[in-house]
Amino acid sequence: MVYMLKRKLILTTLIYNVCLTLAVATPAIAAGDAKFEMTTPAKEADNGEFTITLKGQNIEDLFAYEVKLGIDASNVEIIKATTAINGFSVPPMLKNNEITFAHTKVGKVDGEKGNVDIGTITLKAKRAGSTIINWTNIKIVDSKLDSKVFTTNASINLIKIFADLAGHWAKSDIMQMVDKKVVEGMDDDHFAPDSNVTRAQFATLLSKALDLKDDGQIPFADVTSGAWFESSVKKAYAAGLINGVADDAFAPEQNITREEMTAMLLRAKAHATGMNIDNMTVNGSIHFSDETAINDWAKKVVALAVESGLMNGRTEREFAPQEHASRAESVVVLKRLLAELK
Repeated sequence: MVYMLKRKLILTTLIYNVCLTLAVATPAIAAGDAKFEMTTPAKEADNGEFTITLKGQNIEDLFAYEVKLGIDASNVEIIKATTAINGFSVPPMLKNNEITFAHTKVGKVDGEKGNVDIGTITLKAKRAGSTIINWTNIKIVDSKLDSKVFTTNASINLIKIFADLAGHWAKSDIMQMVDKKVVEGMDDDHFAPDSNVTRAQFATLLSKALDLKDDGQIPFADVTSGAWFESSVKKAYAAGLINGVADDAFAPEQNITREEMTAMLLRAKAHATGMNIDNMTVNGSIHFSDETAINDWAKKVVALAVESGLMNGRTEREFAPQEHASRAESVVVLKRLLAELK
């Protein structure tokens, strides 16, 4: 009778502590007694939903447990947590970027032994990009009501992919730049990689990528006060990255051409390296079938960009200088620029 009361009291205390996200201080046990791993069938998903399984090996006597996972609470929702072990579970709780999930067997029964599927947690990432899940520790109570804390230090990187990037040639580059917080999607689920980029949008990308700080006066009447791009255009102009389409006009909402994008890209490289485009030397000549379509003012910057690998042709034969640049193209060339500036 006393034993059963003791068991009920300790297990009740464990559940109560989990509910309050309070952990009883117990020393960590050295690795070797048991091993733990965290797995998932897929690390990428366009709907942001991931299932993580927590497993233990060489388990001697698992009667109850309390699992703690570190996450980015601003980007992750808990959908559910389950376990195949009979007993009573405390629903997962999230506090201070930590998930706590607990379970206990009921009655005078033996604990789990050997290789054990501890539990499965289903999560959903809200935004596209990488989310790291850290399994920090697990507290195990055995059938004698003794407890140990194991430091697991297991982690897994989950990536929510924009739904419209499935199979896209620029998926990897775009997602890398999303993780660097240089680019964003049109919304949480769509990037619109093949949509056109405006002159203001590309100026903004360059401004953000180079972390430009200084701005000043601009001569462009169409960059109005309070416009979402005002600050970025001012910074890009101050850094010498952009020119207008006329002395007093920037045409911020006009779709950027590939040769215009190339010019901005080369100026950004020159600004970041302290070089002068006028002093840069073209070693070869342009070998595109449509090179005559490249405006005279852009011929050198296109040649320099192609030689350095910052720009490619839209095909092997055509540069397509007057075609509009896509969002995917703008991100890829920006990634190449940042890689070159490392």
